[in-house]
Amino acid sequence: MKKSTHIFALFSILLVMFILPVHASISVNATINDNIYAVYNLENLNSTVYNEVKANQLFNISTIPTIIKTNLEKQGLQQLSLRLEPQTDIFNDEARAIRVSFYLGGSDIISFTINRTTMRRTYQVKTDWRKFQLNLTSSFSINFDQYFTEPVENWQKPNTITYYIEVHETGFFDVMSFNLTLPTTATNVQAQGDTITYEVPPYFEDVLLNSPFLILGALIIIIVIVLVYRRVR
Repeated sequence: MKKSTHIFALFSILLVMFILPVHASISVNATINDNIYAVYNLENLNSTVYNEVKANQLFNISTIPTIIKTNLEKQGLQQLSLRLEPQTDIFNDEARAIRVSFYLGGSDIISFTINRTTMRRTYQVKTDWRKFQLNLTSSFSINFDQYFTEPVENWQKPNTITYYIEVHETGFFDVMSFNLTLPTTATNVQAQGDTITYEVPPYFEDVLLNSPFLILGALIIIIVIVLVYRRVR
């Protein structure tokens, strides 16, 4: 009797494991350097929604970045750059998932100043580009402005170079998360509203351009050219 009870309990646990629903989720990972590398993952989508998105052929690798760029241009931001990452297929039928990645940059998104004494760069990164509405089908849309409306300064900081937010929903998506990762060399990291500032060590080209040896080298080259020219004449 005891053995049969254990078997029944084990069977019940396995049955629950198999019938538990798999909830849809969205994760966004943005890696910041001289531009922003953004990856959008929509996973475990409802089969009806997923099949409609794939069938209507209106959603592709350029849909999300184009919406972002258009929204920013409407705000008067024109200094933008957009580069798509080549992908053979953004759809994963087995997981009913969609993955899109791209690079976003330009001085209206990422800008920096150089301290002429220390040659350190201070970057200023605007993150409100994340707020937009995505229409996946004629009847289903995702309002990222609603889900990720909390200013970045209020997000979690798992470490000194990461900002993270996770939103739990009871609707179509169970979990929505956004992860912002700064360069590993970033220091003095601060966030005010949706703008992040940080410092990085001097770039080699900045040090070189500011070096007196560059001017000296240029003078030597000019002198050599003049001497050679005179000899040829």
